[in-house]
Amino acid sequence: MEMVTLGRSGLKVCKNGFGALPIQRIGKEDAVYLLQKAFDSGFNYFDTARWYTDSEEKLGGALSHVRDKIIISTKTGAGSAEQFWKDLDTSLTLLKTDYIDIYQFHNPSFCPKPDDGTGLYEAMEEAVRQGKVCHIGITNHRLSVAKEAIASGLYETLQFPFSYLASEEEVGLVEACRTANMGFIAMKALSGGLINDSAAAYAYLAQFDNVAPIWGIQRESELDEFISYQKNPPVVTEEILQKIESDKKQLSGDFCRGCGYCMPCPAGIEINNCARMSLLLRRAPKEGYLTAEWQEKMKKIEGCLHCSQCRGKCPYGLDTPKLLEKNYEDYLDFICGKKS
Repeated sequence: MEMVTLGRSGLKVCKNGFGALPIQRIGKEDAVYLLQKAFDSGFNYFDTARWYTDSEEKLGGALSHVRDKIIISTKTGAGSAEQFWKDLDTSLTLLKTDYIDIYQFHNPSFCPKPDDGTGLYEAMEEAVRQGKVCHIGITNHRLSVAKEAIASGLYETLQFPFSYLASEEEVGLVEACRTANMGFIAMKALSGGLINDSAAAYAYLAQFDNVAPIWGIQRESELDEFISYQKNPPVVTEEILQKIESDKKQLSGDFCRGCGYCMPCPAGIEINNCARMSLLLRRAPKEGYLTAEWQEKMKKIEGCLHCSQCRGKCPYGLDTPKLLEKNYEDYLDFICGKKS
């Protein structure tokens, strides 16, 4: 099992981290089975969040009996110190633990710091003093906030989207974390499902010895793929390089990463999937997206209120109403057989 040290935290995590966002979509029995199989197969790092509905509860139910053998990171989206303590107490209860290895501010629009008026960082420091939190981290989708967090010296880990579709600036974050002796946790290493070759994704990230990827897993077949990489880790070959270059060309420019921070939509549109439907149709078995259920979801785009709430919340600055319109037109062409 390849290991990664998360900077000055000193935490050693396996190269296969278990991203527990998707397990909120499956039943508890199935989730417990996956989590326990992952642990039995060598996974020692599990990442969840207060916002992931029942993910923490499932993780606590599956692995509390091996708590001293695993590293858990979770997150709070609190906007005040009062909510911070509520979130922390809830997470501790659901995870069936009395401490969190890495507690992260969940995609804040700013970099929490002491004396910023929110009381958030002070609450985090107090949680460390009380032994409820071991290490302080931050997650983000904004380059500016990520850079500020690294420069601040206040955080031991940064969790940020990172895949072989990364820009030069995003690769620069990895190197900045290395220089600052700060752990770098890579989320969305499959770019929200747009990367459909996990071996290529794994091989690319393996080139960075300070990057700890977390893979979102909800099916046993997905887990088995990553388990297989522990004995036979993929490496960058000429074939994989060609795959990466091909994907970069296809996915260059403005595209929805599916992060979901634009949600909820007042018109009920599932923006984080509908705004990238054209890519999903071309990069996955399209039949799954041409069902009556998906046609109904895409039809909701006709009811877009053009309120621009989604555009204002997009961490990538995308014109989401325009993306929705373009993807709907493309989708109708697929339905009518004009595209294949």
